[in-house]
Amino acid sequence: MLEFPLIDDRSRKIIHIDMDAFFAAIEERDHPELKGKPVVIARDPRKSGGRGVVSTCNYEARKYGIHSAMSSKEAYQRCPQAIFISGNYDKYQEVGLQVRAIFRRYTDLVEPMSIDEAYLDVTQNKLGISSAVKIAKLIQYDIWNELHLTASAGVSYNKFLAKIASDMKKPMGLTLILPEEAVEILSGLPVEKFHGVGKKSVARLQEMGVYTGKDLLAIPEMVLIDQFGRFGYDLYRKARGISNSPVKANRIRKSIGKERTYGKLLYREEDALKELISLCRRVATSLHKHDKKGRTVVLKIRYGDFTTLTKRHSFTEAINQMEQIEKEVRAMFDQVAQPAKGIRLLGVTLTNFIE
Repeated sequence: MLEFPLIDDRSRKIIHIDMDAFFAAIEERDHPELKGKPVVIARDPRKSGGRGVVSTCNYEARKYGIHSAMSSKEAYQRCPQAIFISGNYDKYQEVGLQVRAIFRRYTDLVEPMSIDEAYLDVTQNKLGISSAVKIAKLIQYDIWNELHLTASAGVSYNKFLAKIASDMKKPMGLTLILPEEAVEILSGLPVEKFHGVGKKSVARLQEMGVYTGKDLLAIPEMVLIDQFGRFGYDLYRKARGISNSPVKANRIRKSIGKERTYGKLLYREEDALKELISLCRRVATSLHKHDKKGRTVVLKIRYGDFTTLTKRHSFTEAINQMEQIEKEVRAMFDQVAQPAKGIRLLGVTLTNFIE
């Protein structure tokens, strides 16, 4: 069977830094009376008619099953004693820039993934330190000493493994994955823990009997490519700890969007609107995480016959609030949607970002 060559660069030293419950941690730092209490960064549903979406929450709130992109109404139902804070995103952006300034003391190869996480390539670094683990510890110390915040760190020879490592111990964790450990660690992970593998891909993999990294190792490369295309090529390599994606210091995000394909077509308007509200919530959460505002909202609808319709609306002022996005998406849907044709896919995107 045809196979592509496995090119594995193990010479790099990559760190993934993920700030711990970033927005909530800033509020706890600035308001010590919140310490030990469940804190949710979202509009208080009792004051907003149940509207609003959770940007993040602290670890106390997570004990109740609260998580980002959840509606604030559901968060309140899970934990009525939670303290809801609308959030000061200008302040969070300022602190995020302070964190990035700390990163750049060690290397200019910094790829921010959002306001609270980044990849760093420290193979060649400004201080000439040979140990990436030592640099990660120094960064954690600097963040705590100067900003009184904690961060979790993952260290490995590529971005994929560094991200997995940073997720393994939180908060204030530091995990190293060595080349000789990678396949064993990945083999024990459920495929949903593989960064970049979404719910739809997880479902398809599970249909193939693939639940863990070990299961994934057993699938021939061409079978994965046949099932997933280019993504299958990447999956085959990730199961073996191979990912040569570089740290891109000048990565520019041009849009943020979410879409979903439905196995059973949606024929009822109320079902489609319910799905659109969920997509708007996820887009708004991602906008806040990446500290982005955009002037153009795009609605995408694909029908059962695979015809696709897109409609966009541009604003004078940039927006990033769920309510603003939802209002326009509803209006566009009312203007153009034909649910009777059966809706196969819905998507919501915000683009035309301001700096």
